[in-house]
Amino acid sequence: MASAKREYGSRAATGRFRGRRIVVTGGSRGLGECVVRLLLSEGAHVAVCARKPEALEALRSSLGSPNELFTRSLDVTEAELLERFVDEAASALGGLDGAVACAGGARGRGIAEATPQDWSATWEMNVGHVARLVAAGSPHLRSAGGGSIVVVASVSGWKPGPQAQYGAAKAAQIHMVSSLARELGSDGIRVNAVSPGSMLIPGKRWDRMRREDPAAFDRFRAEFPGGDLVHPEEVADVIAFLLSEESRGVTGVNLPVDKGQNAPTPEGY
Repeated sequence: MASAKREYGSRAATGRFRGRRIVVTGGSRGLGECVVRLLLSEGAHVAVCARKPEALEALRSSLGSPNELFTRSLDVTEAELLERFVDEAASALGGLDGAVACAGGARGRGIAEATPQDWSATWEMNVGHVARLVAAGSPHLRSAGGGSIVVVASVSGWKPGPQAQYGAAKAAQIHMVSSLARELGSDGIRVNAVSPGSMLIPGKRWDRMRREDPAAFDRFRAEFPGGDLVHPEEVADVIAFLLSEESRGVTGVNLPVDKGQNAPTPEGY
């Protein structure tokens, strides 16, 4: 399988985020980890939260325990903990210039089996978490003269597939971005969404399919015109662009990073 994956350690850093202070939720693995590594490599000071303290410690150790990294273990659906983390991050970093809402997920199966609790939990992981992150972070960005917020949504927010509770939550995130961009624009705060396609992340669903059911994986690859799933590093590049001054004229958009993917799951539409 062809791959466009790039190794960040092998390319020269530009320092475009030198001194910038950025919060990332869900930053201990997968896409969030790629974002954190890229931002740090470009000179940013980064605050990261994730549920598992051991994952955060592994990330810190793998990076050489940099002083530029602030970490906290918490569940983003717990409002007070998330808000406290944002305030503590701003204090530790000396302010905030940006935020990335990368934490998310889904609970439950199809509509006949999903419980009200599954719908509520999926909503809180995605929509509720973004609302609280923006509410807690925007005063700090305003104090810094503005900044950029990036919400990680999904192609499932507008390309239908199971499960409905996940697609509905991601669609809500995309709509939130356009509303928040208008609400916060006068404060110099930009708000945008990135919608990744199906990402090939080690140990995750598509990687397991690739190893355990190659025939099914090859059928799924046909949903991509180029025959290659999205790699998290490719999405991290776009998130970094939206955080940077290079995108200063961009706000309120949903930017797909899906390699032209058709159906978001092997089950089709």
